[in-house]
Amino acid sequence: MDTCMLAGQIMLQSGAETYRVEDTMTRIANSYGLPGAHSYVTPTAIMFSITGAESARLARIQERTTDLHKIAQVNAISRQISSDQLAPTEAFLLLKVIEAGPAEYSPWMKMIAAAISSGCFTIMFQGSWGDFIPSMIAGFAGYTTMLYLHKWVQVKFFAELCAAFIIGLLASLFIGYGWGNELDKIIIGSVMPLVPGLLITNAIRDLMAGHLVSGISKGADALLTAFAIGAGVAIILTFV
Repeated sequence: MDTCMLAGQIMLQSGAETYRVEDTMTRIANSYGLPGAHSYVTPTAIMFSITGAESARLARIQERTTDLHKIAQVNAISRQISSDQLAPTEAFLLLKVIEAGPAEYSPWMKMIAAAISSGCFTIMFQGSWGDFIPSMIAGFAGYTTMLYLHKWVQVKFFAELCAAFIIGLLASLFIGYGWGNELDKIIIGSVMPLVPGLLITNAIRDLMAGHLVSGISKGADALLTAFAIGAGVAIILTFV
């Protein structure tokens, strides 16, 4: 049960779909000769029980991020368990190593990637090459604001709203000083790293898999993020 719970926690905290978490936990339990396993996963909690066991397990998920590398690592361990290559104790220790491991990409790597993708999105949305550098700077500043403000404030909505506000402000300043051609293209390209693409995808996949509670809650989370981005930019455009 400890192995199943830990695998589920790592996957859910790393951004996996709820139905994938439930399937992985059930497969691990079945591989260890526990066919009466039941798991119920929501974006904020995991409940797991085994028929005949004295009590069920509950784990509260406080923070969620996107780390597909850790999800892939847990899936690899799950496949090894299904092939009878790992004992429960060995699998639990390997999962502990994955849980304690650092994120696949450092904050600086994420910020640089956000800057490059912002410039590329601007060109993709038919912006001019004169908007490429301003978009990179605005995207870098916005993503950095979101990343660090979320750590300090612990309110995702506020961090995303402030990030969008910074992007809109910088884009307006760039256009005002003649550095850049199209304000809308710079803003659109710069906010793209903030758009919850994976969250929307997981919400739809959970709904299609019949996990209505998880799908609706993730969809609501994505809508709040979209509203925060729109509100932050709208505040600037109101005064431009």
